[in-house]
Amino acid sequence: MENSKNLNGGLSHVQILDKNFIRRTMMIALPIMLQNGITNFVNMLDNIMVGRIGTDPMTGVSIVNSLLFVWNICVFGGLSGIGIFTAQYCGKNDHEGIRHTFRLQIMMSLLLVAAGVAVFLLYGQSLIGLYLHEDGGGGSTQGTMRAALQYLSVMCLGFLPFAVTQAYSTTIRSHGETIAPMIATFLAVGVNLAGNYTLIYGKFGAPALGVVGAAAATVIARFVELVYILAWAHTHAAKLPFIDGAYRSLYVPGRLVLDCIRKGTPLLVNEALWSGGQATLTQCYSVRGLSVVSALNISQTIANVFNVAFIAMGMATAIIMGQKIGELGESHSKELKEEAWRLTFFSVILCVFSAALMMMVSGVFPKIYNTTGEIRALATGLILIAAAFMPVHAFNNAAYFIIRSGGKTFITFLFDSCFCWAASIPMAWYLSRYTQVPILPMYAIVMSLEMIKIAIGSVLMNRGIWIRDLTV
Repeated sequence: MENSKNLNGGLSHVQILDKNFIRRTMMIALPIMLQNGITNFVNMLDNIMVGRIGTDPMTGVSIVNSLLFVWNICVFGGLSGIGIFTAQYCGKNDHEGIRHTFRLQIMMSLLLVAAGVAVFLLYGQSLIGLYLHEDGGGGSTQGTMRAALQYLSVMCLGFLPFAVTQAYSTTIRSHGETIAPMIATFLAVGVNLAGNYTLIYGKFGAPALGVVGAAAATVIARFVELVYILAWAHTHAAKLPFIDGAYRSLYVPGRLVLDCIRKGTPLLVNEALWSGGQATLTQCYSVRGLSVVSALNISQTIANVFNVAFIAMGMATAIIMGQKIGELGESHSKELKEEAWRLTFFSVILCVFSAALMMMVSGVFPKIYNTTGEIRALATGLILIAAAFMPVHAFNNAAYFIIRSGGKTFITFLFDSCFCWAASIPMAWYLSRYTQVPILPMYAIVMSLEMIKIAIGSVLMNRGIWIRDLTV
């Protein structure tokens, strides 16, 4: 159907929802959506299993996962900067260029593993302590700290397989091969789910390890995922020509290294600051007490399941737009901007339906947890607020990946993490430290600041300054 669009003097008569567009987009997005959806669904079941033990283990695991999220996103950011070049090389069928960027991704993965292990082993206890504030609403700081440290010590063992798997998956997806990473994830989540049930509760003759069992199951699952993705990649050279000779040497052209550093460093810094910003926001909310941390854990767990729509669309957008720029070149700016708006519109539409479903389960999901009525009530309110703002996040996420697809990583740095630290965090810090505003309105106020980014993103997309062929 035709949709007349005129945002900030932008596009008009853009073909939005034609069948060819939907089919082509979903061929890339749907496997990623299924992969992330299954992963987050199993993570939700894991979270529920830990939550059935008690409030302290649930809160401790939640705090550690908030910190690990920062490292996970740094891995994503470090590899994505290089992945911009990979996607554009794929658009040109330049297998030697892909081989070079793949080597860089492996090196980046190993560097980030070493940095992550060092930080968490040296400063893990201090970082966890930032989130511990007694409020009398359930849970103790000592029990939470003990559970968190036990969980973290085992989770560090899974850093290496996670990072290397991401390097392979990023390159494989850039070729349009999304099924293999999806199957690898399905295997991993199956192992993780079975391992959690066995090791947390001590089933089938295994010892009941609690949070240590939950971490051990995750680490085992990550190694299973790595083994599968390695085996698939190295036995499908016809689909992945770059894999032949990928490890013959570590040679990467110096100019490409400098280009990746120049384009990738702002992206890595952006992801580190953004994810660190999310952890800081959680710390601001935690000032209202441990019950808030527990409620946030419940709400974020279910939100992760429903957020897969715009997360997958963002990753698909990065692949599609990177390939389009490599294929068409900078001279076809009108077609590229039209494609960008189609992808953004489609992402928002998907998230309207996803948000409605999330609202429907908001009152039921918290009742699954073995915790207090106060925490359940807070979690319901947080879920409703998160669902209401999901379409807003969908738009901003699409805009971020579109701007990034042409290598404008400094602009994405300003658009994403700088906004978080300049607007969202100061607001949360002020409201949590200098007012008595309850957690629910505080959360809504901070989330509402994302509306500003819609206007900024619209202007940036319409101007087309992000359209650049980096492989020329």
